[in-house]
Amino acid sequence: MFSTKLCCIKGFFSCPLLFLKSFKCVLPSLSHGQRAVTNTLAAQCKSKPQKKVCKTVLKHFDAQYSEELGEQWYSARDVLLNPLSWQYGVLLNRFSDLTNVKQWLAELGYTNLLPQTHPKSQTAHIPLQCFIHQDPVRIPTQSHHPSWLKQYFLLNAASLLPVLSLNLKEGENVLDLCAAPGGKSLAILQTVTPGLLQCNEVDRHRHDWLLKTLVSYVPPAQRHLLSVTHLDGRSIGSVQPGAYDKVLVDAPCSNDWSWLYTPDTNQGEMWLKERTQLPLLQKELLWSALAAVRPGGVVVYSTCTMSRAENQSVVEAVLASYQGVEPLELEQYLIDSLSDHFCFAHFHPSVGQLVIPQRDKTWGPMYVSRLRRIY
Repeated sequence: MFSTKLCCIKGFFSCPLLFLKSFKCVLPSLSHGQRAVTNTLAAQCKSKPQKKVCKTVLKHFDAQYSEELGEQWYSARDVLLNPLSWQYGVLLNRFSDLTNVKQWLAELGYTNLLPQTHPKSQTAHIPLQCFIHQDPVRIPTQSHHPSWLKQYFLLNAASLLPVLSLNLKEGENVLDLCAAPGGKSLAILQTVTPGLLQCNEVDRHRHDWLLKTLVSYVPPAQRHLLSVTHLDGRSIGSVQPGAYDKVLVDAPCSNDWSWLYTPDTNQGEMWLKERTQLPLLQKELLWSALAAVRPGGVVVYSTCTMSRAENQSVVEAVLASYQGVEPLELEQYLIDSLSDHFCFAHFHPSVGQLVIPQRDKTWGPMYVSRLRRIY
């Protein structure tokens, strides 16, 4: 089960891409003495060196994505090549003291990404809260303290779409197959109280990172709900067949953001060679997830790449080879409620949905597909 070992993490401040001059409010619930005011934040925020684009990777992307995405690629390209446009959502931690935090975010110009009631039931409260800004800004990260839980987690807001697509219910057993660094596991815990949430990560370094994340956000009283494992996700389906109501496969992928800024040309060329091997791993993980979910249960497959080979083609191959599985469209209310902020690519919705960064909607990339095991 989840280790209760407390890990000390050095805190740091990340420089805002656009500094908020209105940042004059302190977080009143920071009892451990950290006070973030304008002058202190400005002194601690140091401009990062401008990242350099790997020309080899960019040339590959231009060839691939201009063919796969057409005109949408050129707008996405502009966003990817402009780090000052990258945005970070603020996922609130319902287990922490949030006194005045929403007021503080509102004063900074943040608004809630999600409706607070389900459109099919005007009384059904949605506990998951993520705040976004119309400008590309970043508030400081928070330091870990053993006696205090962090109040928010910074993430790409589009990465919440896979969690929302699970359509989680209270008490369900959930598997996060590739969980590190832990943002989607945290989002699951913000949405419902599961019967069990298994957070799995095969890579040792990322597994340790996952543990530190969970310790920083989840109170001891809730940790019995968690199982943090270090297993090969491809084998979980055979070891634990039909054990889960919902499974999230946020698969290892050729992350467009980070690959484009590979500092070393040789590394970029090596990654592009490895890219051709990823779909096999992704299919094996998805097969394992479908074996691990109960009949009638749902599997959500997601990546943070726009690559067709790692997205639609993976899902189509698994559907063709795995009997007893049907594709599910994303619920329309999700697309409608997020369309003001996300740019969804247009292709057959039963295969999945792709969020593409655009000039006026810079969240993403994020691909999401929903599958249901029939028997």
